[in-house]
Amino acid sequence: MTALMKGQLNSSFWVVDRKHMYIGSAGMDWRSLSTMKELGIIIYNCSCLVLDLHKIFSLYWQLEYKEFLPSTWSKKLNALYNRDNNLQLHLNDTEAKAYYSSSPDVFCPKDRTKDLEAINRVIQKAETFIYISITNYLPMLNRSQPKYWSRIDNMLREALILKKSIKVRLLISCWEQTDPLTLNFLWSLKALCTESVRCSVEVKFFIPQKQSNGHLYGVNHNKYMVTDRSVYIGNLNWVGNEFVYSAGVGVVISQQVKNNSTVVERMKAVFERDWHSHYSKTIQPNKIPACSMHTASGSL
Repeated sequence: MTALMKGQLNSSFWVVDRKHMYIGSAGMDWRSLSTMKELGIIIYNCSCLVLDLHKIFSLYWQLEYKEFLPSTWSKKLNALYNRDNNLQLHLNDTEAKAYYSSSPDVFCPKDRTKDLEAINRVIQKAETFIYISITNYLPMLNRSQPKYWSRIDNMLREALILKKSIKVRLLISCWEQTDPLTLNFLWSLKALCTESVRCSVEVKFFIPQKQSNGHLYGVNHNKYMVTDRSVYIGNLNWVGNEFVYSAGVGVVISQQVKNNSTVVERMKAVFERDWHSHYSKTIQPNKIPACSMHTASGSL
């Protein structure tokens, strides 16, 4: 598969008996399950939603027998639900809507929402806040000729400029693979709100504990966004290379009811817990956090 798309298989999801599913940041790796800070969602007894995820798995499985990517995918792989046609269901006895998204674009058969389309829709529908927790944020394509990749960066800038009183918070991991340019892009976002009282963007680095051997344990490997209306849980870092070249899957869940049992409210609570944790530090001007110079317990 990697030879076909020039990227990596970063998808992390389970399909069990075509009625249970898991999707999240954790891989089947001892580092993910013991030394990394992961987040995912499990849904039981929902064959309608799980069947659509099984279609994505089937697409991957078929690539074993292909020497090139088809120009048109089999109709059997067409999506059942998407950003314009959500599945209506009940999660924890509360009404919800859900659909999957996928990357890269060439892995999206008919009616499958692309990851970037899903992220954009979630941002556009937000009314009061957008909270983002991710490992890496780097709007760049780093190949033979590195270049600026504006897709997600522009989505956030548009939300900050055009939405009234929207609050944006980004919680970014700080570890050995944190690119120094990340700080530049984050400060560029913050600069948009310097003179505007309607604009609010805050950025923190999640800095894990350093062990005596120099390793960092508890690296924030999360890859999700939660707003007042929806949650997006994905597999990819918010880096240009990953969305353009690597395989990943996301799930979007929307709920209008606000109570402590909804997925949206639970995700908001998780984010706020991490945001106010003593491991989260506000970024400082022109200062690269020391954690980026240490060695993480494993590559992600």
